[in-house]
Amino acid sequence: MSIIELLGKVGPTIWPLLLLSIFAIATIFERLWFWSNLLRGERKTARQIIDAARRDWDEATHLARQFSNQPIGRFLFTPLRLANQEPEIFRLALEASADEELSAMKKGSKILETVIALAPLLGLFGTILGLQNSLGKLNFEEFGQIVGNPALGIDQALTSTLVGLAIAIVSLAFYRFFQGLVFNQARIFRRMGNELELVYRQFWLQPTESRPTLTAKSDPPSMGNE
Repeated sequence: MSIIELLGKVGPTIWPLLLLSIFAIATIFERLWFWSNLLRGERKTARQIIDAARRDWDEATHLARQFSNQPIGRFLFTPLRLANQEPEIFRLALEASADEELSAMKKGSKILETVIALAPLLGLFGTILGLQNSLGKLNFEEFGQIVGNPALGIDQALTSTLVGLAIAIVSLAFYRFFQGLVFNQARIFRRMGNELELVYRQFWLQPTESRPTLTAKSDPPSMGNE
């Protein structure tokens, strides 16, 4: 049986099911492209920025700005530009930046959640319509004998549930996969953020009484050794 013949058995619910499948496929491919670009060299980029922060804070800030097209670059650039700030402010900047980037990484999750919820229901709805239509066409002769072939109608009706479940299962598998990538990304952000905060506290945090007054500039002042 070809795909066209299989879809022809679904009934009137084939159109909303096809629409859901298109949304799911488009979201899956967009997310696969996003994650393939994100994970390529991400750890190396973060390590370069943190190593630069140990030598020269301005150099690390400039390097993070260069990688601002990547989530890890934007994540580290937000606290790096806060020179001579309290550790609490530095940590809040890390947390806020991480939350913003992780929220952006969850793009498409609502679409997949909708497909997972609606596809089986639409498939079941099509099955009920098919069974109702099939049973309505049966004729009963005298003595309760059935004229017609009810098995054919039932087979066509169940195809709707089959298609709906197939769409939902594929969407659920990729949804869980993307959720796992977001969870792993949160661990990377937490580890890299802790390392950067440790570098800041160890090498660049100055006592309050000796901290210079910052002027209004677009870039933070140099914190390297003169």
